[in-house]
Amino acid sequence: MSAGAARSVLATAALLAAAAAFPAERSREWPAYGGGPASIRYSPLEQIHRGNVSRLEVAWTYDSKESGGLQTNPIVVEGVLYTLTPKHRVIALDAATGAERWTFDSGIPGSGPNRGVTYWAHGGDRRIFAAQDQYLYALDAGTGRVVSSFGRDGRIDLREGLGRPPAEQSVRLTTPAVVFQDLLILGGRVGEDLPSSPGHVRAYEARSGRLRWTFRTIPAPGEEGHDTWPRDAWTYTGGANNWAGMAVDEARGIVYVPTGSAAPDFYGGGRAGDNLFADCLLALDARTGRKVWHFQAVRHDIWDRDFPAPPSLVTVTRGGRRVDAVAQTSKQGYVYLFDRETGAPLFPMERVARVPSTVEGERIADAQMLPARPAPFARQRITEADLTTRTPEARRAVLDAFRLIRNDGPFVPFSVGRDTLLLPGYDGGAEWGGAAFDPQTGLLYVNANEMAWTGALAPAVAGTSGRKLYLQHCASCHRDDLTGAPPQMPSLVGIAERRRERELAFVIRRGQGRMPGFPLLTSEEMDALVLFLRTGADRELKGPASSPVGTQYRFTGYHKFLDPDGYPAIAPPWGTLTAIDLGTGEHAWQVPLGEYPELGLRDTGSENYGGPVVTAGGLVFIGATCFDRTFRAFDKSTGRLLWKAALPFSAVGTPATYEVAGRQFVVVPAGGGKDNGPSGGVYVAFALPKASREGPP
Repeated sequence: MSAGAARSVLATAALLAAAAAFPAERSREWPAYGGGPASIRYSPLEQIHRGNVSRLEVAWTYDSKESGGLQTNPIVVEGVLYTLTPKHRVIALDAATGAERWTFDSGIPGSGPNRGVTYWAHGGDRRIFAAQDQYLYALDAGTGRVVSSFGRDGRIDLREGLGRPPAEQSVRLTTPAVVFQDLLILGGRVGEDLPSSPGHVRAYEARSGRLRWTFRTIPAPGEEGHDTWPRDAWTYTGGANNWAGMAVDEARGIVYVPTGSAAPDFYGGGRAGDNLFADCLLALDARTGRKVWHFQAVRHDIWDRDFPAPPSLVTVTRGGRRVDAVAQTSKQGYVYLFDRETGAPLFPMERVARVPSTVEGERIADAQMLPARPAPFARQRITEADLTTRTPEARRAVLDAFRLIRNDGPFVPFSVGRDTLLLPGYDGGAEWGGAAFDPQTGLLYVNANEMAWTGALAPAVAGTSGRKLYLQHCASCHRDDLTGAPPQMPSLVGIAERRRERELAFVIRRGQGRMPGFPLLTSEEMDALVLFLRTGADRELKGPASSPVGTQYRFTGYHKFLDPDGYPAIAPPWGTLTAIDLGTGEHAWQVPLGEYPELGLRDTGSENYGGPVVTAGGLVFIGATCFDRTFRAFDKSTGRLLWKAALPFSAVGTPATYEVAGRQFVVVPAGGGKDNGPSGGVYVAFALPKASREGPP
């Protein structure tokens, strides 16, 4: 018997064993981020279905009384819902009533993306693992108390074990760890400019917190891929990290890990080469961390084309046979589909020709590869005909701006002094919410942004002063003029009225929200930077400037391509929901997702974050839209809107559905935070009226 055949036999046996050991009631729960280890956001529940979804009503709400927004996907195990608040408190709620069971607060103030928690159990030992700041805590699932035997006093410090001084690192979890047997496997969020921490993938023992294995995504000497980087890059560069989450094939013992771009994001002069294993889908042996296979989607990435979400473990029909596959959505607006065991693409790949860079020191990869099928679910190129017609004034202004922008399609390198159009934008295409897959039909459901952004490079500044430190470390997000790109990158104009000196220095040192910390700044540099931010005074510092390798040019900031009134400069749809047949590669349907209520226009689509959930009841549930504060249910076969409900804030997290005491619930996190308006932290659960529950039609 061949090794591949033996592996298939073992996988089949493991699948049968897992099915026998896995309690049937677990299918009525939502036990992990993305619904389960396969990360397909699917539920076999069908009490709520096409015929009765219009009768959904609010069953309970839970208000955390905190602001800041929610990007969470709650989990539900044994009748208890576990999740986070905007300030990253861990809460356990009665899943039937929303009543609070317990809450855990480490005392470390949290903010920004923290999308969920992890559940692990062995016998009577039941734990919740949750991240706060750079720490991962182990909590007793029944009481919320810290499990002191885990790590040091119940927590591990993610800055340790990176091969660099821990005090100089900035690592946090954006997406919760995945579980394989007794292991917690995780990545982390690191900085996107230099200096930055490396993006190691690590596995810890769930009981003790001991580090079991590490996979270095920036290879050291003697490791595969080391020759695709400068010789010493592993000692100083960063990124190539898994911030998006993972999926686990429990039967085969493989964990699938999407990685992001290397630092710095937009200029690669200091990291010549293809930069393996950045921008990869990695298949790793979950027991050892050994690589099984990999696919690199973007070689030498200078566009921040991270894989933005966990892959989905799917089974598709190809050539009359069933194939276990892994589907990975992308910011580029494409779905990549691979054989789960070998990594062989299930659709042909097409070569995209190299476009040379005009920037000194930049060496572009020879070519990039994109799947020939399925067709992209987001636009790849626009012309003047695709610009807004919302008003004559808006169109004239947008047309004038468009004619000044370089617009040559995908994988065009940024240049110095002239904006280049990026479509889909920095946030996709697909985003971190991930896709939903329906095993009944083979359809993959993915929501997407249809937003154009622009970007450019500028020469790095020489010397050291408050303003120069700002341009080096902060301007890529907050722009040279401090105005940012709200709400994703907030404006710093008038920061002195909102932050005291000490508070501002604390945030810069430790990080907050999407912003990484800057622990390497000296006290003198911090004082000069804070003075500039608060007053505009540009204090020069003595001594030579310290510029990391490969930072001769800097990114000038994230700029949405908008009309003068702040709406997308391209014609609608501005956001979509697409159903893709993974067997054929055809789009089954596509509909606009979201609206701008103040425009009085229907079905424009809007910017959207968070993902969908698909059910056996024939429904796709999704919030995601940033501006209309609406939760929706679509017919999964046709895309027809069947139901919608108003929420207190927009729902940019992913819903979960589960059954407790014979009643199916759908819960959605509603916190806003993406619309420049007020934000909160409310969970809203919907169910059918108790008197009207019935089986599927």
